[in-house]
Amino acid sequence: MGAVLGLCSAAQLACCCGSAACSLCCSACPSCKNSTSSRIMYAIMLLLGTVVACIMLSPGLEDTLQKVPFCDTAGGGEASGSPLVLTKQLDCSEVVGYLAVYRLCFAMTLFFFTMALLMIGVKSSKDPRANIQNGFWGLKFLILIGAIIGAFFIPHGEFGIVWRYFGLFGGFLFILIQLVLIIDFAHSWAEAWVDKYEETESRGWYCALLSATFLNYALSITAVVLFFVYYTVTDGCTLHKFFISFNLILCALVSILSILPKVQESQPRSGLLQASVITLYTLYLTWSAMTNQPDQACKPNWSTVISGVNESPNNDQKPQFDGESIVSLVIWFLCVLYSSMRTASNTQTSKLTMSDRVLLRDDQGTTSDPETGEGHHVWDNEEEGVAYSWSFFHVMFGLATLYVMMTLTNWLTPNSDLTTLSNNMSAVWVKIVSSWICLLLYTWTLVAPLMLTNRDFS
Repeated sequence: MGAVLGLCSAAQLACCCGSAACSLCCSACPSCKNSTSSRIMYAIMLLLGTVVACIMLSPGLEDTLQKVPFCDTAGGGEASGSPLVLTKQLDCSEVVGYLAVYRLCFAMTLFFFTMALLMIGVKSSKDPRANIQNGFWGLKFLILIGAIIGAFFIPHGEFGIVWRYFGLFGGFLFILIQLVLIIDFAHSWAEAWVDKYEETESRGWYCALLSATFLNYALSITAVVLFFVYYTVTDGCTLHKFFISFNLILCALVSILSILPKVQESQPRSGLLQASVITLYTLYLTWSAMTNQPDQACKPNWSTVISGVNESPNNDQKPQFDGESIVSLVIWFLCVLYSSMRTASNTQTSKLTMSDRVLLRDDQGTTSDPETGEGHHVWDNEEEGVAYSWSFFHVMFGLATLYVMMTLTNWLTPNSDLTTLSNNMSAVWVKIVSSWICLLLYTWTLVAPLMLTNRDFS
């Protein structure tokens, strides 16, 4: 009975997440577009890879693996002494640490970029390659697993150093995409609420606008105060003082710029709500950068802060995932989902992905399965044209894989020790420069209509 139930559950999952043809055999899932279900599956694939990468960096994992019989505690990989056992013990240290994450992400990046090449030029689901994009999930997972296993057979050599530079380049490109998505979210949120207020003239929407803006600025001011209290000292931490003060000044300037009469004239919906979101995100990046500062005197010992008991620094502290790493990963994955699931209203991201012509085509004309007249299937909504650029979608996921690789390792250099995962100056500058780029991009969205008067920014 258990096997039958397991088979049924697997069949339902396949129907929910498989191709449109497969979805016709079951009605266990709510109505879902084929383009949406495919993007959800690729997002799950990326999430599972992230979880495995986190496990590879878990403190104490290598010690735990050494207790497994087939692991070689000496790292020599010698064959078993028993004449009846022909197995070879494995060096389990190979699946632990940042090099293991590099190999995992190498395989995932290769998978996504291969998919991107295969999907070049696909215009609709009538293309034979649509079956590869929207189906064969079991086979694609097996191929990905095989690629990951194969990546661990790559000789050490210069692999870590070379792949690190690929990761830096790809991770930075994804950061740019992420910043554009944050700015797009800020503008979309404000425009949606302003439209609601103008349509209904309800004081509720007006209060919601004011409350959200006030809350964002209140959190920002609180963050600045806490930064000065916990991340600076009177006679030191000059770099932190510069980061906090300089970014605070920049945030104040963009907030003022957002409500200038000239800006309001060209963009009536521009206001402090967008600026408050950008300010809060900029201060998050500032905090994230300061937590990567190698100087322990410029960072709080949270166990001491919470317990109130002074503890001496522990130089032998094992590597661990701190709160900053978790928050960064959550924001990363939310941005991936946001970029994957946005549809016709997302004009800025659609232009970024070079699919504005397609994304501006809405799917409201069809609300259910055209073959059955019911709304309980994964149905094909891309017969006339794809709902997003399949090729660029995989390119973005490949870049996202490189970004999470660098985020998990805190942009770690290959010859560094695992105990420096949260203490890396390269991570400090990557995040600080990202905050400046974010402010620069937001400023450009405000002044571009004033400088390029011959273009329509509506």
